[in-house]
Amino acid sequence: MTVPAPDSPAAPAGTPPPGCPMHQGGGAPLFGPAVAADPHGLYARLRERHGPVAPIELEPGVEAWLVIGYPELLELTRNEQLFSKDSRRWRVPAEGRLAADSRLLPMTAWRPTLLNLDGAEHQRLRAAVADTLARIDHRQLRAATETAANSLIDGWGPDGTADLIAQYARRLPLLVFTQLLGLPAEAGPHLIELISHFVDSSEKSVRANAEFQAILVDLVRQRRERPGADLTSWLLAHEAGLSDEEAVHHLVVILVAGNETTINWTGNTLRLLLTDRRFRATLTGGRLSVSDALDEVLWRDPPTQNFPGRWATGDTVLGGQYISAGDMLVLGLAGANADPSVQGAGGVGGNRAHLAWGAGRHVCPAQHPARLIVETAVETLLHRLPDLQLAVPSNELAWRPSPWSRALVELPVLYSAFSPPRPAAPERPTWTPPTVPPPSDSTPSDAISTARTPGSARPGLRSLWSSLAGWWSGR
Repeated sequence: MTVPAPDSPAAPAGTPPPGCPMHQGGGAPLFGPAVAADPHGLYARLRERHGPVAPIELEPGVEAWLVIGYPELLELTRNEQLFSKDSRRWRVPAEGRLAADSRLLPMTAWRPTLLNLDGAEHQRLRAAVADTLARIDHRQLRAATETAANSLIDGWGPDGTADLIAQYARRLPLLVFTQLLGLPAEAGPHLIELISHFVDSSEKSVRANAEFQAILVDLVRQRRERPGADLTSWLLAHEAGLSDEEAVHHLVVILVAGNETTINWTGNTLRLLLTDRRFRATLTGGRLSVSDALDEVLWRDPPTQNFPGRWATGDTVLGGQYISAGDMLVLGLAGANADPSVQGAGGVGGNRAHLAWGAGRHVCPAQHPARLIVETAVETLLHRLPDLQLAVPSNELAWRPSPWSRALVELPVLYSAFSPPRPAAPERPTWTPPTVPPPSDSTPSDAISTARTPGSARPGLRSLWSSLAGWWSGR
């Protein structure tokens, strides 16, 4: 597309050229059953018609761009000056075109977290989260995941049926995360119960949301006074100097991102192993491993297929499309992975150059512990139930109608019997990293002493978990 210079008489700043597809309306809807039924077909049609950057509607009358070109998505995520993470730049709500009850609000509302900031303030918060996650002992994490997985399987009973989403993938991550955060073991099932009320929007959701927030606020207070060997203590002790409220916000981010992504990755990997002949032999010892299946899922059915977003800081061109200041761009992670420019004739087996974790400075900092949890969860299940098989034809499996998550509704299976009884489970693994130093009273260095974003000193926590859970689960 030929774009007149922004400062020319024919194209004043902020004015798209004649015929711009998004600004005339008519973008493909990124909502409704079509996204869940055949997302790969949708991305292929968009690529054929519009190229690597396609006009879409996030809901009726709310336009955006879907970036499904691999090099274009890299440019989008690496150019912070042109494409910001700050959703307050979005012109749709500024123009009064976003309804007060829009389902986009939970995923686009600005929050003072590493997900919504650029520059030095983002680096300060990201360093705190990334450094905290890096302190996890992977051997202990694997042991804790295996213990939690076995406890869930033991609870299914001898009838030979299970739903691997509701009874396994959806429960396992929080049982592990409660240990990571320093919560008591019995808090895991309780958190699962609370979250079910949020996601299902039950009559108990308001009370459950308040109780969940109270648990995290109390945890932060306790760990501020009595640090332990857990993620909460490490986050508070980091030289970035997070306030209690910042710590609570980021514990929520860790829980939401880690929980929903791990659920979907586990479910999608189990589906692949049970339905794809290339991987089916894995159940009895084949050429392709569980690790191969994990990578295949990240390429084709990543846990998050699309992710909002970036907002243009000025008029520019990306992938042949004219982007106006304030436009929203959605990261089409699954679509970019399917870009023919990165797909060889034999596929991408074993290659980890996918974009499932994003790219640039905002790449997911939790990918390594997430991989270990999912790999352990899948391997433990296959070891315990080596004759697993689907209880329904594979074409009857349904996907949640979410433009963001790639998530199964359920995964019903059959198995003949449990494996022979296991030895008595060892005591719950404890986290024994180096001693956590107390928070420093010294002035932080310039790299981490940036001024806080205006209005971020006391962020409201009302319905934070509920909103973010709705974002990740696509509800």
